[in-house]
Amino acid sequence: MKLRGRNQIRPEFNMSSMTDVVFLLLIFFMIASTLAKQLNTIEVKLPQAEGKTENRNTVAVTITNANQFYLNADRVAKRNLERQLIQNLTSMQTPSIVLRTEKKVAIDQVVYVMNIANKNGIKVVLAVDTP
Repeated sequence: MKLRGRNQIRPEFNMSSMTDVVFLLLIFFMIASTLAKQLNTIEVKLPQAEGKTENRNTVAVTITNANQFYLNADRVAKRNLERQLIQNLTSMQTPSIVLRTEKKVAIDQVVYVMNIANKNGIKVVLAVDTP
């Protein structure tokens, strides 16, 4: 007389939990990729550097090779930059700007924006491309 046990090992693999994990990862990366792109910025060729990046509630100041100044996506005259920059930063607890300049912008234009920031107690972060 042969007796068989009830507990038999079956070589089956349940894929439903693996499918759930992959689906959640797909959703995460889709959302993260849309948030990673900065909105309201002017497309410029930034210099390259290594370092960490920080994502804060900041205002972007962009200087193009043609010495045009932009505050986020709005073009601003150089003489009005300080006034409009202060208006945009008044509601922030720790005011900070991201300074985005193209490679061939004269250093005096960069120093002009940094002087405005120093005079008004605004933190400046220089934007660069990572290699």
